[in-house]
Amino acid sequence: MDFASAAPSIVKSIKQRDLLNTWLRLYARQQIAPAIWEYQPARLEEELSDLIYYTVDTSTPTPRLTIQSEGTRISRAYGHTGKGIFLDDYVGPRLASFVMPIYHECVACGLPVYSIADVDDIYGRVVAYERLLLPFLTDDKVSHIIASLKTFCEDGGFEIKNLMRANDALPRPKLRAVIDHDLFHRAPGRIAAADVIEFTDQPGPGVTAEIIELN
Repeated sequence: MDFASAAPSIVKSIKQRDLLNTWLRLYARQQIAPAIWEYQPARLEEELSDLIYYTVDTSTPTPRLTIQSEGTRISRAYGHTGKGIFLDDYVGPRLASFVMPIYHECVACGLPVYSIADVDDIYGRVVAYERLLLPFLTDDKVSHIIASLKTFCEDGGFEIKNLMRANDALPRPKLRAVIDHDLFHRAPGRIAAADVIEFTDQPGPGVTAEIIELN
């Protein structure tokens, strides 16, 4: 499975961008994924229904991910909750070949991975399934992943119940990307060091511009 190289701006959802920005601020300290206990984004409670927490076992040739959360809204898309179940067992063999390589890539590179796939609800409406994976380390190995899962339908409402199991049509991948450059978060309204800004008293010919470099 091929993955594009992307910057954080590829993430569409504002709430997912907020989650990613919190991760980026922690990553920026040492250019390495943080520990999960350090990750405390603002208004986390508002997002819990769209988040799934996993533990990662890297002692096997292929990493195994175990679901550690339940009661999430997205579990309705699969028809049941999965706390304590291996992710590959939870999604089943039909979907595993589409789902698991995305998680394995996140484990392998230790960087956020973003994907979009189109799925059809029971009424045939096309729903975009947007997945953001954030990795966390213990002893320099990926030990946890948090997945933020968003669904969006351009036609408006859709049926989320059994969305991933309601018909025979498989997900149609639209995007798979590793977020591996521009790994910093610049707060809105701030000017970073070494940015160049130019001042003029007023526009027009013959006006001298003053250029200042911020260091």
